[in-house]
Amino acid sequence: MTGYRKIDMAAWPRREHYQYYTEKLKIECNMTVPINVKNLLDFCHESGHKFYPSIIYLVTKVLNQMENFRMFRDAEGNLCVWDQVVPNYTIFHEDDKTFSDCWTGYTDDFETFYREITEDMEKGYKKRGIKVKAGQPANFYCISCVPWAAFTAFGSRTVNSTEPVYFPIITMGKYEKSGDRILMPVNLMIAHAVADGYHAGMFFQRLQEAVDRLSKRNQDPE
Repeated sequence: MTGYRKIDMAAWPRREHYQYYTEKLKIECNMTVPINVKNLLDFCHESGHKFYPSIIYLVTKVLNQMENFRMFRDAEGNLCVWDQVVPNYTIFHEDDKTFSDCWTGYTDDFETFYREITEDMEKGYKKRGIKVKAGQPANFYCISCVPWAAFTAFGSRTVNSTEPVYFPIITMGKYEKSGDRILMPVNLMIAHAVADGYHAGMFFQRLQEAVDRLSKRNQDPE
């Protein structure tokens, strides 16, 4: 499991916001933004990489650049930041229309991550049940895809939970052609205690920039 550090509340600019959204108004917020994935699709078609593990890499890379999306509370209730987060993703079973959860450790090197996640996915396709890989670390975030619908909004939460979820929940939808773009809806859900609209906006901006930087000559998606 990766390391972490405690937030210095005395010096943290969001300390009052954090206290307000943990003590008085415990809410989650979510935002859906269409991301132009044409460059990513071109990259995948030309290089032979699969789309789903490739977009998971880009999302994880962006989340690891922003500490607000790596926050959690330790056993003593202190707000902390993981050194990095790893993706916990869903695998769809076409034959019986069920899904399973799996996770893969993160490395910034695209080819290494891609090899490891596709190996995990192949193993996961052969199993059934909610969890198909043991040892899920605490520093995870959730990411899944609903490729059957090009939704314009999406929301989910734990029923009867009294505490918001601090880790990000990312849900992607069906991509569709729009002029010279190919747009895919991406939804982000996060606790307002750790992130505001600014942070959500920066996540989508950086994700679009990461997709736009892709080379069409089979270079790594950096």
